[in-house]
Amino acid sequence: MKMKWSQRILLKYYRTKIKTLGMVSPEKAAAAAFDLFCTPFRVKKEVKAPAIFHQSTPVSVELKGITVRGFQWKSELAQARKVLIIHGFSSYSYKFEAYVSALVKNGYEVLAFDAPGHGISDGKRINALIYRDCILAIENQFGPLYGMIAHSLGGLAASLAIEKMENTSNRKLVLIAPATETKRAIENFFALIPAKKEVQEAFEAHIRQLAGEPIEYFSVPRVVKKIDANVLWVHDETDTICTFKDVKPLLTQHIHSTEFYITHGLGHNKIYKESSTRNKIMAFLEASLAPNFL
Repeated sequence: MKMKWSQRILLKYYRTKIKTLGMVSPEKAAAAAFDLFCTPFRVKKEVKAPAIFHQSTPVSVELKGITVRGFQWKSELAQARKVLIIHGFSSYSYKFEAYVSALVKNGYEVLAFDAPGHGISDGKRINALIYRDCILAIENQFGPLYGMIAHSLGGLAASLAIEKMENTSNRKLVLIAPATETKRAIENFFALIPAKKEVQEAFEAHIRQLAGEPIEYFSVPRVVKKIDANVLWVHDETDTICTFKDVKPLLTQHIHSTEFYITHGLGHNKIYKESSTRNKIMAFLEASLAPNFL
């Protein structure tokens, strides 16, 4: 992924800061590294709302002192099923206008929120726990959700959220290039921000203390093997952000009610923009709920 000049400058600053702090205190260096790990790049210029968003109703949820803002498209159907669109890291809801249009056309009630620290929402930080709790707040206020369409970090957050929901056999989860294993994400992060072993160990300890869970908890495969929701997992073999290497072993495993849709040459972001991917997802949502083999 090509970085902007301002992002390269910020990265250089953090490399120096974490290296310097690491000489004094691995724990302080780890805290600074985690702060960067949870900081999305904000879009500086004002983004024009796609036409379909002018047809929405503004909605919001409160989450630990911040306002998370979003959009709702109600359906004329009496018992319309609700679908939540969940974007990825440093992204925003507008990018999923094609999904909103397709879902509205098919009679769904659609919800899309900008994550904390993103788009029109408040906050400056995001991580899988914050995002998970945000999704659960949306479920509590607007649910029950029939489906969730989640990309990248949103995929991990949606997985962690659905694990805490009730009646999941009546729900559908679409994972588009999800952040499969957090351990891998941490490895990739420290490839960009080199730090000595003591700092990396303190970083993982910081997450364990914050979450009250081991790093292995933040794993999409762990969740899909456990839940009884119907899952469609979409991933590209050439994805360099959420790499395919963690997905490939799963293809030969029998994971109940989980279907894989593998593409080639679309990478991490083009995959959700491709019309064939969107058509596959719409067909999955429209299909009858599959029996769950536990």
